[in-house]
Parts: sequence; structure tokens; C-alpha cells
Amino acid sequence: MRAVLILLAVMLPAAVSAQDVTERALGESEALMRDAQGSQQRIEQLDDATREALLRYRQAMQQREQLSEYNSRLTAMVAAQQAELQSLEGQLSSIEDTQHELLPLMQRMLDSLEQFVALDLPFLPEERGERIDQLRDLMLRADVSIAEKYRRLIEAYQIESDYGRTLEAWRGSLEKADSVRVVDYLRLGRVSFFYQSLDGREQGVWDTETQSWTALPNAYRRTLEQGMRMARQQQTPMMLRLPLPPITEQQRQQEGQP
Repeated sequence: MRAVLILLAVMLPAAVSAQDVTERALGESEALMRDAQGSQQRIEQLDDATREALLRYRQAMQQREQLSEYNSRLTAMVAAQQAELQSLEGQLSSIEDTQHELLPLMQRMLDSLEQFVALDLPFLPEERGERIDQLRDLMLRADVSIAEKYRRLIEAYQIESDYGRTLEAWRGSLEKADSVRVVDYLRLGRVSFFYQSLDGREQGVWDTETQSWTALPNAYRRTLEQGMRMARQQQTPMMLRLPLPPITEQQRQQEGQP
């Protein structure tokens, strides 16, 4: 019995010591595993940071390339705009020179138009005179462009030109022998200009030589009435037997006639 007790007393410390070793080994193993897990997490974090940094770097490089291309295009655009600006400056200079030459030309054109109207058949004097006056006022206005002035002047020339190709009849006042009365007028282009009293008993033609009205025989009464109806589109066109003014010496020279 004593021997058994002695044996147990000897074996107990040994067993206790082995258990401590095992526990310490397990503790160290767990610590190592924890350290390994921590290291792995740190490695994974570093790996994520590396990938993120690489991604940012690639994005930065892509932005750099895009900015470089944009700067190249912007430089080309600026160069093109500078070239266009220089061209516009040259054109403005040319336009200013043209305007300096165009204004006197337009004034001469207006003077010629006014003289032409004064020497022409005396039809629609108020309307044509007012057009000339409006053009003269327009030429003096600084708020109207040269292009608009030129357009209006050419428009007036076109209107005067159209008079030579049209047949027109209207009612207006006639000053004759210190009296004023209402008559019907008939204009055949710029060839002849007639009037007829409202009762049809009197008619006349403008004499360009004497610059006055010349009475017409009553035989022209019906013809003038037909011409006025044709001008007002109240009758189909037809041949009219009306007197024509004689050809002047100046017209013969212009037409090359002897």
C-alpha cells in the first residue's frame, strides 16, 4: 500500500507537468493561428490597397491622356479662331473701304433716279416724289446699315423699271387751266400717258415736247375706255389704236436711227 502511494506521488507531478506543456502548446498554437490570421488580414488589406492604388493610377493616366488630347484639340481650335479673326479683321477693313466708295455711288444713283423721275411722264407724282424723299432721309440716318440703304435704293430702281412694262389705270386729280378736277388716268408703260374726264366727253395725251396735255378727238373715247378696263382687269387684252408720241432727236441718236 505504501508502495502504491509512493508511485502515485511520483507519477502525479509528471502528469501535471505534461498537461501544462500541452496547454501551453495549444495556447501557443492558437496564438500563432491568430497571428497568422492577422497577418493574412493585413496582407489582404495591403493587397486591396495596392489594387486600389493601381486603379487610381490607371485612371489618372487615362485622364492625363484625355487632357493631353483635349489640349491638342483646344490648341488647334485657338489657332483656327485666331486665323479666322485675322481674316474677319481683313474683311472689315475691306468693307470699310467699300463703304467709303459705296456711299458716294449710292448718292449719285439717287440723284440720277430723281432726275429720271423729273424728266419722265408725270404719272403718280406724289407717290414717286415721296419715295425719293424717303430715300434721301434714309441716306442720312446713322442707325441704318449700308446694306439696307442699298437694298431700298435698288428696290426703288426696280419699281421705276416695272413702270415701263405695265398697263395701269387710276383715278386722280388733274390741274388744268387754273382748275382742279377728278379724271381717269391711263398709262401705257412709259410710252404714252392719257386722261379722260369722268363723263367721257374729254380726253387728252401728255406731250413730252411741250410738257403739257394735248386734247384728243372724241374718236379715242371708246379706245381709252377699253384700255382702262383692260388695266383694271375688267376686260380681256386686245389691240388698242392710240396715238404714240413722236420719236425725239435724242431717241433717234440712242437707237442709232438717222
